[in-house]
Amino acid sequence: MQQIKIFKSIESDVADLERDINAWLKESGARVVNVFGNIAPQTITDPERAKGSRGFSPSDILIALLYETGRRGGRNESPPGRTPDPAAR
Repeated sequence: MQQIKIFKSIESDVADLERDINAWLKESGARVVNVFGNIAPQTITDPERAKGSRGFSPSDILIALLYETGRRGGRNESPPGRTPDPAAR
């Protein structure tokens, strides 16, 4: 069965976000099917400072992992402890 796990952070905490994702992957044992993400546009925090190089707040980051669990639920899958019927293929 495919499921989704969403992680969010800000760009100044990317190392923590990476650590969180890696820890979750290790703990869950999930098989990742796809990874996608987005970084939000920066927002000017102070119009006067916008003329300089530090007039922006950190951007939001969103990472989504599409993963598979051990359960599939497909037509040819058997319940735990049972052997699939070759004729069903």
